[in-house]
Amino acid sequence: MIYVENLTKYYHDFCAVDHLNLEVSKGEVLGLLGPNGAGKTTTLKMMTGFFPPTKGGIRVKDYSMDENPLEIKQMIGYLPESAAFYKDMLVYDYLTFVAKIRGIPPGDRINRLRELSDLCGLNEIMHKAIGELSKGLNQRVGLAHAMMNDPEILILDEPTQGLDPNQIVEIRNLIKKIGEEKTVIFSTHILSEAEATCDRIVIINRGKIVADGTTEMLKQNAGAGTLLHLSLRHAELEDVRLKLKTIDGVDAVRKAAVENDSDLSVTVVCRTGHDLREAVYQKIKTTDWIIVDFHQETGTLETIFRDLTNVGQRVN
Repeated sequence: MIYVENLTKYYHDFCAVDHLNLEVSKGEVLGLLGPNGAGKTTTLKMMTGFFPPTKGGIRVKDYSMDENPLEIKQMIGYLPESAAFYKDMLVYDYLTFVAKIRGIPPGDRINRLRELSDLCGLNEIMHKAIGELSKGLNQRVGLAHAMMNDPEILILDEPTQGLDPNQIVEIRNLIKKIGEEKTVIFSTHILSEAEATCDRIVIINRGKIVADGTTEMLKQNAGAGTLLHLSLRHAELEDVRLKLKTIDGVDAVRKAAVENDSDLSVTVVCRTGHDLREAVYQKIKTTDWIIVDFHQETGTLETIFRDLTNVGQRVN
């Protein structure tokens, strides 16, 4: 549905987005993940036609952003990171104003406002001034604004930025509900948001895509193996190493840095795709060691993100 080809943006001699290629399918919820300054906002602004790329192109269906910008913009609802509102207006008046400038026929406006009020949870605040609302409620109003013309594509830039944990969950659930019917692209640097909400995650760093896929695909491609954490009594480190290294799939046995622990704590590094808990247990059972603690840790999106983006900051 959306095709981004060699998208590049320079600010003078600074490259903010560097030959980015991306394809988004109809009905997909895609998270554009990256550290602050990675180029996420710049990418979304070009995808919405806010400003032109230095090189490359954007197509939506059979339309080109260069040749058919108006047709594409009519298919997109956009919520920027810092959405501007007329804060003295009531929510109802503001959304009525948006409906007028979006070309919603007068006879359809009330029904559309009711639909958006129900969807975005605005029923109790429709007659409050926007300036009196919390940041979370402002985001709900912004979502209603972005969806006024019932767009096929919804693009959200950091929609949970600055919200408290309860508000984040509310907006996350709202995005998931919207994603049941629309194509949604949203940027974030909050890993839990991307993992909980998205069908697919694209990690961008220094203007380039460094990873693309589902959470499980990213873990597999990054070789995110499994760690077994053991705490043993009556055991010596070298004896544990010798015993456990004989297990096929064990890459390393390391002493864990645990303060004030009279028992031996070790971390067993396993190869990707190997669940060695039973094999490790069977080996230990042949000794007089006592297992005080034994738990498994799989590779996380946080670890992958840190490994892929652990470089200097940029300007977005």
